Amino acid sequence: QVQLVESGGGLVQAGDSLRLSCAASGRTFSIYKMGWFRQAPGKEREFVAGINWSGGRSTYSDSVKGRFTISRDNAKNTVYLQMNSLKAEDTAVYYCAADTARTLTREYNWWGQGTQVTVSS
Repeated sequence: QVQLVESGGGLVQAGDSLRLSCAASGRTFSIYKMGWFRQAPGKEREFVAGINWSGGRSTYSDSVKGRFTISRDNAKNTVYLQMNSLKAEDTAVYYCAADTARTLTREYNWWGQGTQVTVSS
């Protein structure tokens, strides 16, 4: 099993930046890909970004491309999401995810509890 704990959420103003962190524990050696999803009130959970084990490949949703950057530090078993130029529509609960699959598809097996990000306009 893998446990994921997110941190770094909060209340910011439009245009501000925020960095989310997700620390993995447990059978971390089995993790290949890690990702971030988000769910806004009344909406379905949506993919935000994903990254492979080496950090050499990453994918983003069109809505965050150019503003958000995903990265990982395998020595710390941590994945980050740097969010710049935040907009009110980025307001959501952000979830970290991890999986063993060696493809950057959007299916993930392990999930964190989520961290709230609120962007005021």
